[in-house]
Amino acid sequence: MPDQHYIGNRWVASASRQAIPVIDPSDGQQYDEIARGDASDIQFAVDTARSAFEGQWSLMSAAERGRLMYRLSLALAERVEEFAQLEARDCGKPLRQARADAAAVARYFEFYAGACDKLHGDTIPYQAGYTVMTLREPLGVTGHIIPWNYPLQIFGRSVGGALAAGNTCVVKPAEDACMSILALAELAAEVGFPAGVINIVTGYGHEAGAALVSHPGIDHVSFTGSAAIGTLVAQAAAVNHVPVTLELGGKSPQIVFADADLDLLLPAVTSAIVQNAGQTCSAGSRLLIEKPVYEKVLDLLASVFERLQVGPAQMDLDCGPLIRRTQQQRVWDFLSDAHTDGISVMAQGTVVPEAPESGFYQAPTLLRDVPHTHRLAQEEVFGPVLAAMPFDDEMQAIRLANSTAFGLVAGVWTENGGRQMRMARAVRAGQVFINNYGAGGGVELPFGGVKSSGHGREKGFEALYGFTTLKTIAIRHG
Repeated sequence: MPDQHYIGNRWVASASRQAIPVIDPSDGQQYDEIARGDASDIQFAVDTARSAFEGQWSLMSAAERGRLMYRLSLALAERVEEFAQLEARDCGKPLRQARADAAAVARYFEFYAGACDKLHGDTIPYQAGYTVMTLREPLGVTGHIIPWNYPLQIFGRSVGGALAAGNTCVVKPAEDACMSILALAELAAEVGFPAGVINIVTGYGHEAGAALVSHPGIDHVSFTGSAAIGTLVAQAAAVNHVPVTLELGGKSPQIVFADADLDLLLPAVTSAIVQNAGQTCSAGSRLLIEKPVYEKVLDLLASVFERLQVGPAQMDLDCGPLIRRTQQQRVWDFLSDAHTDGISVMAQGTVVPEAPESGFYQAPTLLRDVPHTHRLAQEEVFGPVLAAMPFDDEMQAIRLANSTAFGLVAGVWTENGGRQMRMARAVRAGQVFINNYGAGGGVELPFGGVKSSGHGREKGFEALYGFTTLKTIAIRHG
């Protein structure tokens, strides 16, 4: 029943009785609808989550909570293909990418299942006659705004961590892609999650999303999305003095030195911008190349880009469509600016003839000699567009890498061990990868940014600290 919310382990009609069409990006056609939630639906979901937090969920031991999350991970692992099909159609991503996302959410719940009873407090040496300890306690009801580019994965890393810490959750997925999250919530109920632990309210960001982040009954907000909306989320949450984890945009550099292993470099650089049609906050969208190998690297990369194929999700090609028409137009606007400003297209992939004209397609595009001050080098395109530029030496590479408002991820390609460490320390980013990029997803690796890329960390054990509050207990016993 996708035209309803999922609250308290049951399908619930929207208070507005209105619906939002669900569009398949591969052909631009509606194939379903979701409920259009509002403040009334959020209120019901928060109340339901609060009852669960103060009731059955809080009475469950950490070990029991972990076993329940592990059951969900096993159920997800058994239904990877089912969830992949949902994700592929909803997001437009090729099936192989959707399958990787479905496997990843199962891994998130497996990881956090094992972490539930590992979240310990501490003891603090203090004055004679005192014993002082700290406890890590859940915050209560956490609110989660999930974007459309990786619904399953971001649900896993965000909601998985919150549940492991002992919170209950209210989730507002993006209106563009939420079918897999609704199915996941129903599966959680099937494996035994108590009613009210996971609650899904669909709808528009300015209605349901705004009501969630400003609700006084929410104890923590986790938001993944644009920097502009992230600012509004933080401001709304601040009214209630609620902590916020923000994972925002990126303009991540791939920094290539003359001694780089090109056999490793080429597929990694390509994947980092083509994956999910470039609609990835951590996409490696800037390519900084040392001048002695600038032309060589570009020529090799151009030959790779020219072989890339774009088409419907079910064709499982290198790249699928963009999420919606407005996103397609945004990418076109960037490329139009590049043409107007004389920036050269080094190479482009191909949209296959079988791709419906009504779909939202964009061929992967490699641009060369992009000025570092141009908007293509400064702003997040969120499409399969790679901006290449040369540099002279290590110091200039650092300046270029740090020259944007963002600081999410960086890749450094060099065989020089000293340079590897210098670059890793000097580049301002939440993650730095040396001679690889993304580390295959890395469920265990803390993820988040600096500067306009946000603050707080998700993924790994570090995420659990953000979903807890620290209580100090001092006992005077003489």
